[in-house]
This record gives sequence, structure tokens and C-alpha cells, in this order.
Amino acid sequence: MKHDFATAIKRFYGGVHPDDRKKLSLQNAIESISMPERLFIPLHQHIGAPSEPCVKTGDKVFKGELIGSSQGFVSSCVHAPTSGIVLGIEDHVAGHPSGLGQQCIVLEPDGNDQWHPELTGLEDPLNASPAQIIDKIRQAGVVGLGGASFPSFIKMSPQQHQSIDMLIINGVECEPYLTCDARVMEERSEEIVESIRIMLHALGIQNCVIGIESNKPGAIQAISKAVEKTPKISISVLPVVYPQGAEKMLIEAVTGRQIPAGKLPIDFGVIVHNVATALAIRNAVLFGHPLINRIVTVTGLGINRPANLEVPIGTPVQALIDHCGGLKRDVKRVVLGGPMMGVAIHDFGVPVVKGTSGVLAMLEQEMHIEPEQPCIRCGYCVQACPMHLVPCEMALRARHDLIDQLQDVNLLDCIECGSCAYVCPANIPLVHYFRYGKMAMANSKRVNEKKELTSQRSQAKQNRMEFERAEKERKKQEMRLALAAKKTEPVT
Repeated sequence: MKHDFATAIKRFYGGVHPDDRKKLSLQNAIESISMPERLFIPLHQHIGAPSEPCVKTGDKVFKGELIGSSQGFVSSCVHAPTSGIVLGIEDHVAGHPSGLGQQCIVLEPDGNDQWHPELTGLEDPLNASPAQIIDKIRQAGVVGLGGASFPSFIKMSPQQHQSIDMLIINGVECEPYLTCDARVMEERSEEIVESIRIMLHALGIQNCVIGIESNKPGAIQAISKAVEKTPKISISVLPVVYPQGAEKMLIEAVTGRQIPAGKLPIDFGVIVHNVATALAIRNAVLFGHPLINRIVTVTGLGINRPANLEVPIGTPVQALIDHCGGLKRDVKRVVLGGPMMGVAIHDFGVPVVKGTSGVLAMLEQEMHIEPEQPCIRCGYCVQACPMHLVPCEMALRARHDLIDQLQDVNLLDCIECGSCAYVCPANIPLVHYFRYGKMAMANSKRVNEKKELTSQRSQAKQNRMEFERAEKERKKQEMRLALAAKKTEPVT
């Protein structure tokens, strides 16, 4: 079997080299966390339409039981992380950029942690049909655990015109501080390889590459040993650069293929899954177990004991912090995710969702807090952007609410990796402007669609009224003609 331990096939454009700070938690084995007194399970934890609650207050549910059914094709199911009683369905604080709450199912665990008796997997998945495997993934509510939270069954369902020839497993984990994927690869490498075999069978292909950055020697060693007898699977050890874990960047680094803006990897013969997603797919196919927990890194100089925790979905962040000995007194910021793409939170009641990869507690010395200065047009942000964009122009238009011009500078192609903001000598919070701009574009689109709909309805009403007037006039004319004809009839 061939293992590629060389550098990447093609270095993608841009990127930065922040201090990875992974030593804080890289050697800490995955731990289980005690079940909290309440779980707050959001019905919208994925890209696409929110799931619809299929339980009501007072219902008793089993572990793994469906509590939120998917609505539409791009959507995902939600399941109970443990057995217990549904206390209600209510709005709860959410750890999303909008800062808004969202509808959650509040579950009180009963302490039994009893699995739903009807959950079953496929006895021999390597002889099962692709449709059976994909259906198990769909039923289990598996989504991408690398951050995007895109429903995984859709990725596993290429259309007839899409010819797939490669599966890439993303073990890059380029975001500083985070080590949850590295620990999954180191501790559960055999299960990941087992999942890859299942996915290759479902896709009908023979080629898989696992991409891992070189700063994870334990993961590289464990995965290398696990794939020794599987010639279909090779390993690509990549140089450390951010944001190499982004889907399009990883594909270019591993295969040399560039995915144009507006296109998807599946259109170019590639499917990418995160290592933790692969583990969730295995559990769904072999055992019928839905995605009800995930590994989360709790780290930073502001936490008393960094750790990698296996956490039920819906667990409040406060429970993770308490399990790790609490926060230090001089913590300045707590972030969900990593320092580059994460979201700062101020309410620790925020629940862990499927896309939560980390809880980062930062001291002042870990942060770069300087006042924003005017842009000096240095071009560093352009050099750092892996999507070949011009961040300074995008931020300028967003900042001055030139919403109609944001499409011209391709703002929607931005992956919000934060590379531009990292290198900006003027300390401009570029990603904040981009997020504002995207929300403004979405709002403008909604307003325009509403105006268009109002215009269409107004025009339809006017057309209807004109038609009715014409009909009345036509009927009057017919009556006049009928009366005139009657008057001219000869008397007999």
C-alpha cells in the first residue's frame, strides 16, 4: 500500500500560520461527562430547514428516539440524547452569530439512559445496497461535524451525471487550539477505517485519502496502523497552514483540483467527510444509533483543566466548564469553536449542538485587542485570502451599507476563515463586516422578494378587476343586443 507522507500535491493560494496552541489538550484522552439535569436540544442544528417537533410536553422518550423530524430534502432529524421526560418546547439562547434564541426541546433525563428498543443497524453493510446505507445515515440525523453541519446523506447521494472517483476524509483540524478530531483519530482509528470501507462501498469507488496535518503525530501513527491492510485507503500528511481544513482548500492540497466559486466538490468527482462524521456514519449504519453526542475540546489558558469531552447534544456549556474545573478569574472571552472562526458567547446556558467543536476560554494575553485603524491598502488581506477575494473592498462596501455592490465583489464566496483579519495591520474586524454584509444581503433579498410579491399581487388584482369590468360590460352589451333583437321581432 502506498502512503503519501510528502507535502501537499498543490499548495492552495493564501492562508496564514497562527500558533496552533494544540499542546494544551492534544495529549488529553477523551472523557465522558456526567448527564446534566436538563438538556436543551435545538431543532435547527444543521444547514437547511429546521426539524419539526414530533413530541409534546409530558412525553417519555427513549435514548435515540426521534423528537424532531426533518422538513424538506435539505434538513436533518433530531433525536433524544438520553431517556427522559419532555418538559416543554420553548425558545432558548443559541450560540449562533445572530445571537438570537431558537426553538429547543427541553428534556429531563431519567437516569436510566435506556436506548430505544427499535433501533437496528445493517448486519452486513458491505453487502447492503447503497440506498439502505444512505437511508440509515439519513434516519440517524448525521451532519458534517467539521463545522458546516450539512446533512451527510445528501453528500452520499450523487446524481447520475456526477461521477465520483475519490473520497477524502478530513482529519486536518487546522483551527488553533482544537484537538477533538486528533483524539478521535488516535483513539478510534479502527472505527474510522471501518466507516470508510462502508462509504466506499456505498459510493461504488475504490479510492480514499485521509488528510492529516503534520502537527498530529499520534493521529498519523494510529491511522497508519489502522489502514495497513486496506490498499484502497492512503494517507496524505500535509504541512501546517490555515485554513487547510476548509473543503475546497483540502481538495486542492490533496488532489490539485480547484473547485470554482459557485460549484461543489461533488461536481468534480470528490466527496469530503470529517473524521468525526465518519465515526457517526459507522454508528448509524452498524447499530442504527443516531447522532446524539459529539467530542468537544474545552481549552485555552482561561480554563483550569483543558480536556476533550464526549458530550450529549443539548448540554449547556456551563456543564462543560464545570467539568473542567471552572474558569480562571481573569478570563476575557469565551468562544464556541476556535479563535479564527468561533463565536464569542456571554451566556453559558448555550447548548452544545452537532456543530460545536470547542469551548475556548481566553485570557488577555491570548487575544489581540487593539483599536481599529483606517485601512492603509497594504494588500496583506488579499495575499492571505484563500478564495482569491479582495477583503478590503468587501469590508468597505459592507461598512458603508453599499449592499447592492456586495454581489459585485463576490462577498458570498467568502468562507469567513478570518485569515484576512489575522494579518490586517490596521486591526480591522473584517469578518464582522462580512457577516453583517451577508445578513444585509439576505435581508435585502427578502425585502425585494416581498416587494416583488406585493407588486405581483397588486398587478393580479388590477388584472382581475379589469377582467371583471370587461365581463360586466360584455354581459351588458349582450343584454342590449338581446333587447334590441326582441324589439325588432315581428308581431304574430
